[in-house]
Amino acid sequence: MASIRQLKKDINNDIGFIIEEIYLWELSNPDADLKKSEQLIDEAIQTFDRLIAKINAVNTGEDTKKEFKAIQVEKKKAITDLLIKSAKL
Repeated sequence: MASIRQLKKDINNDIGFIIEEIYLWELSNPDADLKKSEQLIDEAIQTFDRLIAKINAVNTGEDTKKEFKAIQVEKKKAITDLLIKSAKL
C-alpha cells in the first residue's frame, strides 16, 4: 500500500464512480422505479463513511499493516458487491 492518503483517494474514486454510474442509469431510465437506485446510492455513501472511519481509527503501531490490509480487503469486497447490485438495476 502506498499511503493512507492514496487509500482514501481510491475509496473516494471507486465509490464516486459507482454513484455516477447509478445516476447515469437513472437518467437513461426515467420511467423506472428509482427507489432501488436511491437505496443503492445510500448504501454506497454508508460504505464510504464506514471505510473512512475505519482508516481514521487505525492507531499506528505493530499491527498497522495488518489493519490496512484488512481494510483493503473489505474495500474490494464492498466495491464488488456494490458493482454487482448496480449491474442488477
